[in-house]
Parts: sequence; structure tokens; C-alpha cells
Amino acid sequence: MNILDKIVEYKKKEVAERKAAAPVAMLERNGFFDRQPLSLRASLTDPAKTGVIAEFKRRSPSKGVINDRVSVEAVTKGYAAAGASCLSVLTDGPSFGGSSEDLMAARVNNIPILRKDFIVDEYQIVEAKAIGADVILLIAACLSPEEVCRLAKFARSLGLEVLLEIHGEDELGHICGATPIVGVNNRDLKTFTVDIESSIRLIERIPTDKLLIAESGIDNVETIFRMKDAGFHGFLIGERFMKEQDPAIAFASFVEQLKMRR
Repeated sequence: MNILDKIVEYKKKEVAERKAAAPVAMLERNGFFDRQPLSLRASLTDPAKTGVIAEFKRRSPSKGVINDRVSVEAVTKGYAAAGASCLSVLTDGPSFGGSSEDLMAARVNNIPILRKDFIVDEYQIVEAKAIGADVILLIAACLSPEEVCRLAKFARSLGLEVLLEIHGEDELGHICGATPIVGVNNRDLKTFTVDIESSIRLIERIPTDKLLIAESGIDNVETIFRMKDAGFHGFLIGERFMKEQDPAIAFASFVEQLKMRR
């Protein structure tokens, strides 16, 4: 059983426990549930912003602890102030050290927030809206094409946008009409190895009407511009900033480098 299989296995058990503890009706009474979600698409195509989805992530299965000393509120405020187009907040606990409370703390920012988790059930989508997320992640590697389309349609019925993450050609069939934003992950979630060329190789196979995001392994501005030239509109970056003592300052410095290259 690979790393992703293990995560999905415990995620299904976790969802069952959450359903029992907080039914959907309870989630719908959360103050965030009735707020109007912000648009990731609009933010990524805003020329005044960077196109960067800046991530808050304490640890990962492949790297262990990355940074467990900083405040999610302080870091995400810094990301937003420096021009992030969107925030990505890990809410998976066992593998990434995240929580729903982290996302709710980040909601002080008035930019889109992606709930970064392993979504396998509609319940998690209701939960995402209830904790203040604007966008959910659907990972092709742990869902069938039919599950992706069903979950994506459900998310859109709640006003949430969907980022579909794929890694290889065998996952192109997961793309459907309900997934207008497609991310290409340079990290193989089954082995956690990174190949930055994955995005470039796949882009010509993705329908041209999709908004494209490159994910993982992006650690310098040269890669950003190479990806832009290839046709990508957004760039999800986490470890590059989180491994620094002050991720917000690291992101602000990265943005300054981007501005100098424009």
C-alpha cells in the first residue's frame, strides 16, 4: 500500500467519524456557510496579482516537519499583503498537521482560500463551505472520473470552485465540464517524487478552455516564467516559503523578484 492509499484509507474513516459528530444540518448553521465565496478564477486572472497560490503547510509525509513554529494567521496575512492570488491551507491532520481551525483562522483574509485535503465524500465539501473555504481540491489519483464529476458538480451547487489535480496522462479522463480549473502536480502522490517537467509535458493534452495551475516543486521565479510561457495561469507554492523561518517575508521577497522580472 503506497502513501496515498494509506491516506485515503484513514480519510474515509475520519469522514465517517466527523459525520457522526457533526451532521450536515449542524455544519449548515456555521456562520461561514452563508457567505458568498470568492472566485479563484477572477483572482488568478487579475493582472494586479501574482498568480501565486501561497500555501500554509506544517509538515508532509515526504519531508516530515517543515515549519511548526509559525502562526497560520500571521503567515497568511503576510501572503495576502504581498499579493498572493489565493491561499492554500492544509486541513489534513495525520499527514500534514493541518486542521479546519487553521482554515478558519486564515479566513481573516479577503482573498480566495483553497481547502487542501483529500476529499472523498460530499460531506467534506459541505464542511469546506462551513469553515470558510472558497475552493476545494479534487485529486484524480484517489478518485474515479465519475467521482470527480459528481463531487465537482456538488461543490459548484454550493457556490464553491473546484481545482482538479492531475499528475499523468492516465488521469486526463478525469477532466470534465464541472472542472474548469485544472492543476498539474509535479509531485507523484504515490511515491512523493518530484518532476518539474510533468506540467510542461501534459499541458498540450489539456483542453484549451481550462484555467491551468502548476503545482509543487516550484522554487524560483525562472520556473514561474517558464510555466507562464507554456500557458499556465497560476502556481501553487508551499514548501518554498514554509521552510523559511518567516514564510511571509520569504514570499514577499519572492514577489519582489517576480516584479523585477516583469
